[in-house]
Amino acid sequence: MNVILLHGWPLSEEMWEPQVTALRGAGIEPLVPRLYGRGPSIDSWAAQLLRDYDDQLVAVGASMGGYCALALARRAPEHIVGMVLVASRASADSFERRRERDDMIAVLRERGVPPELETEELAEHLAVAQEAMRDRMDLSGIAASFGGPLLVCVGDRDEMVSVEESSELASSALRGTLEVFPDAGHFLSIEQHERFNEMLLEFVGQWQT
Repeated sequence: MNVILLHGWPLSEEMWEPQVTALRGAGIEPLVPRLYGRGPSIDSWAAQLLRDYDDQLVAVGASMGGYCALALARRAPEHIVGMVLVASRASADSFERRRERDDMIAVLRERGVPPELETEELAEHLAVAQEAMRDRMDLSGIAASFGGPLLVCVGDRDEMVSVEESSELASSALRGTLEVFPDAGHFLSIEQHERFNEMLLEFVGQWQT
């Protein structure tokens, strides 16, 4: 069993540094792939990752990474033994959210990376990733039918993913649980990494012998 950490947008795989340190301390060497540069389809990202990592996986996805985790479970449920969805959702984008992504794509391609994003990623990589998120499938059914444990984490100050919808996602799953992080925003694994690390180690400990 391997733990795969799937990063959010506009951050990179480096966002997982606190979790990599914690997992290594527990004797687990996590997989930390880069999602940018894999094309404009989250489903194709999942296909590529499954070719790269042909083993049982606990998929941990933050925001955009959560969409990829669900895509992995759709493509190869026999390989995904557990999932942690962090500030993510299973449903597809609403019409309003798709328009917001279109606006961001236009800004990235016409003006470059806005300084408020605080990222060193290339504008085109960020734009393509926005396209992939915009066009992703509704995988609510995948979350609901997933046979392994599903942990849903959300910050109560997250302006993008609400506690209510995260609760509904956890409740829909066969073995779903919800953890709310008080005073945390969207990237709670960074903001409250100590608490998140404790929860992550407890979760992956189910497969340690």
